[in-house]
Amino acid sequence: MPVLERETPKGRRDSNVLPKVPVPDLHQTLDTYLRCMKHLVTEEQFRKTKSIVERFGKQGGTGELLQKHLLERRDKTENWVYDFWLEDMYLNNRLALPVNSSPVLVFPKQPFRERKDSLRFAAHLITGVLEYKEMLDTRALPVDYARGQQAGTPLCMEQYYRLFAACRRPGLKQDSVVIQGITSTATPDPGHIIVACKNQFFVLNMVEKSHKLSETNILAQLERICKMADNAEERLPPIGLLTSGGRTEWAQARDVLIKDPVNKDSLDMIERSLCLLCLDEPTSVEPNDTNRALLMLHGGGHHKNGANRWYDKPMQFVIGADGVCGVVCEHSPFEGIVLVQCTEYLMKYMTGSPAKLARAASVTDLPVPRKLQWKCSPMIQGMLASAADDLQKLVRNLDMAVYTFKGYGKEFIKKAKMSPDAYIQVALQLAFYRCNGRLVSTYESASTRRFREGRVDNIRSATPEALAFVRAMTDEKTFCPDTVKMEKLQDAIRAQTEYTVMAITGLGIDNHLLGLREIAKRLKMEMPEIFTDDTYRISNQFILSTSQVPTTVDMFCCYGPVVPNGYGACYNPQSNHIIFAVSSFRESTETSSAVFVKALEQGLLDMRDLCNKCSAASKPGDHSQGAAKPPKQGK
Repeated sequence: MPVLERETPKGRRDSNVLPKVPVPDLHQTLDTYLRCMKHLVTEEQFRKTKSIVERFGKQGGTGELLQKHLLERRDKTENWVYDFWLEDMYLNNRLALPVNSSPVLVFPKQPFRERKDSLRFAAHLITGVLEYKEMLDTRALPVDYARGQQAGTPLCMEQYYRLFAACRRPGLKQDSVVIQGITSTATPDPGHIIVACKNQFFVLNMVEKSHKLSETNILAQLERICKMADNAEERLPPIGLLTSGGRTEWAQARDVLIKDPVNKDSLDMIERSLCLLCLDEPTSVEPNDTNRALLMLHGGGHHKNGANRWYDKPMQFVIGADGVCGVVCEHSPFEGIVLVQCTEYLMKYMTGSPAKLARAASVTDLPVPRKLQWKCSPMIQGMLASAADDLQKLVRNLDMAVYTFKGYGKEFIKKAKMSPDAYIQVALQLAFYRCNGRLVSTYESASTRRFREGRVDNIRSATPEALAFVRAMTDEKTFCPDTVKMEKLQDAIRAQTEYTVMAITGLGIDNHLLGLREIAKRLKMEMPEIFTDDTYRISNQFILSTSQVPTTVDMFCCYGPVVPNGYGACYNPQSNHIIFAVSSFRESTETSSAVFVKALEQGLLDMRDLCNKCSAASKPGDHSQGAAKPPKQGK
């Protein structure tokens, strides 16, 4: 099965005006690889790796052969790394999507007083979704331009057209992403959404009798769906639980399900839907930031709302009756910034565009929403029980801490003439070093949307310069003057910024090495030793997985760790505070989200004090005034 199954799309693609992603110079990548890994492995291991890399890169050797084939692939494809990256990052991964793969956006708690308030909110949201989709269908969405480093460059928009047109389909060995046809007509059919309520699934058509549903009609249909879902006698097994399990297990269950035409039709309706609207039951959990994040990530397990999902769908809007709301994202079709841009549009639509509800909702002319039916064999019942157990294990295992650092925000960092993103990345390295006494391979996503069908490469934040800085900040045996610490901080910021520019301009090492490895597989040659070496394994074990996901409206993003003994660290820098969402697994004796957050807070305060001291010392005259300090936080 191909990685991307595309139904024949209509309309013109505009991404081909952008340049193709480059293939970096082989020897530059190999030199950078050695520099990135030298301080992360033992001296003995590094000597072995250096010898392996030199043999791989020698003139006329294996590396040059693979590079030649990679250059040929670049000439024949729109984006030489896209399929390789998608398979490696997502589709070959057999772990369950919730926590392990799917990020979420968490909204502020909504002040719903009764169920109808939440349904009004949902109806208004879906009206905004339809407006946004019409912009996509008519190609009216403005082009994005890069911000931050090398700002102003136009970006590839292809990911937006998968928001409401894609579905991940499980496979026994590899998943696929099915892309529905994309129209460019003046009045495209908006299609249908799936409403999940009490673990049941309902089809809500956006057009009935040739007329688009008004917001009043949508609300009326949602009220009908809630009443239908309340009928306990007609409730079917919670099939959505199957999508929360391991991908191979779900593929096996799906193969059993589709043998029955009733199930096949229900699956088809879900997979072809625009999105899911998950109307969640109240959970009686304290709705603080951390708990709302947990409920978005896994629904609280099968006893709460964990089965009220279909994790294969890229966009799941969760509206809880208790005001716990957000978006759950299947990550393979698009990146977090695309999710944020879409969701911010919807949030601004909801606050800036009043709800268009008539005084009375007449539904006499609307067909009753269709409830999807399922035929469940004893085998499927057993698979459901197993999926429920696995989801509960995930719920128990996830250790989440959402923390708002209020000492300062990105404005203070900018005044210190540093990049906020690079500064926070160095702070994350300092926190990890204080917890573990070492640095580890770190992943920070870097957008490559400057190129056709660009996705991401990796910024390797655990630089030698970051190590020098964190050692200077933590070595109690050797006195290090503040001026030297400041120089090392600036060196670390500079190294981080330089690698960022390298990655976003298509010259990062991770995608390049992945491409060389996959070419070797396609040529069916013996795997080169550089890819079987322990250093390569360590380089791809991202114990610290990070991402900056800034928002202009009040919400935050979070996700789980990518390895059993690792951390997920998502951050959202605002003018005067920074939101961190730190995750780890309780089963690991090496991690603790609370301990990491405490070290992170201390590091940010220490870095602020260092900047203030050095700023004051550099000013002539009376130093007693110094630089203004934000209020000191508790340690």
